[in-house]
Amino acid sequence: MTFKYIDVHTHVNLSAYDADRDVVETNTLAEGIAHINVGTQKDTSAKAVELAEKYDGVYASIGVHPVHTSKSYHDPQELGEEGKEFVSRGEVFDSAYYRTLAQHKKVVAIGECGLDYFRVEKETKAVQEEAFIAQIALANELEKPLMLHIRPSDGQMDAYDDAIAILRREAKVFGNVHFFAGTYEVAKQFWEMGYTTSFTGVITFASQYDEVVQKAPLEMLHAETDAPYVTPKPFRGQRNEPRHVREVYQRIAILRGEDEEMVRLTLLKNAKRVFCI
Repeated sequence: MTFKYIDVHTHVNLSAYDADRDVVETNTLAEGIAHINVGTQKDTSAKAVELAEKYDGVYASIGVHPVHTSKSYHDPQELGEEGKEFVSRGEVFDSAYYRTLAQHKKVVAIGECGLDYFRVEKETKAVQEEAFIAQIALANELEKPLMLHIRPSDGQMDAYDDAIAILRREAKVFGNVHFFAGTYEVAKQFWEMGYTTSFTGVITFASQYDEVVQKAPLEMLHAETDAPYVTPKPFRGQRNEPRHVREVYQRIAILRGEDEEMVRLTLLKNAKRVFCI
């Protein structure tokens, strides 16, 4: 099947879609939009693989989100055991479990993994780093790209600085910095290391990342939704879906002053290159 767009980071595997998941997947694919469902812990990673197995044009990334390395995080939109809403167990990364899951041919990345300093206590940083390094090691072993989640403290770039240092020391593979929210100077460091950056629907209603999008080498950019979160204009107030990635593609073209079709084709090529789709 030929697709016109790829949403490189979405979460139809979360419980926000329990009532109509198959409808969302079918409609998204019918509109020519391939996508990568991203796992955040064991349950959602397994669900991402299940959906990849079921649908042509759906792929999976598997791993442990940094906030799920502690027990303090709660998100009612996540998928829990037996359909219950998810409460983090403080998962310790199980390399054997994820190595087995990664054998599926449609698992295209490891993560989302990384560092999140926004919602957690300082004492959890060491636990996050340990899980991050373990997932980098698995990605190195399997030669799969990393799906990175990096979120700094409010008003800081601390998590980006720490992640860059870890990646330079540990990683033998490249990957994508999902939902990039740093400065141009930080983004440039990632690009120079060979890592791409992806942007969400936030760029359709906020301007703080305009400079990064405008100055980026186009071959280092992706569009994503991070659905069910951060719904773009003109769908604000509704649950986000991967089909809305078209708004992000369009906004990237507008911000850069470039032909929308050329941007679409280049971002499609970028996703296929990075994730071997």
